[in-house]
Amino acid sequence: MLQGIELINCAKANARQGIITAAQQSGYGQNIDLFKEKLIKACEEIGVNIDELEDLITDQQIAKEKRKIMDISPETATKL
Repeated sequence: MLQGIELINCAKANARQGIITAAQQSGYGQNIDLFKEKLIKACEEIGVNIDELEDLITDQQIAKEKRKIMDISPETATKL
């Protein structure tokens, strides 16, 4: 099971996929409550307060995802 900054980084990387996936990828399996508890504690230790997993998704991540979508869109409305 990940802890500390490793837990935060893994949770952040998997936040878009949801709490179940983030917990599994962090080594907590189906123990969502323990995952949340450890994640909140890890965030508090670095001075970050979160209420839910989605709080870890930054504006930078959102902008990066939007750029990916734009990169694969057609050049014009008639060309794919």
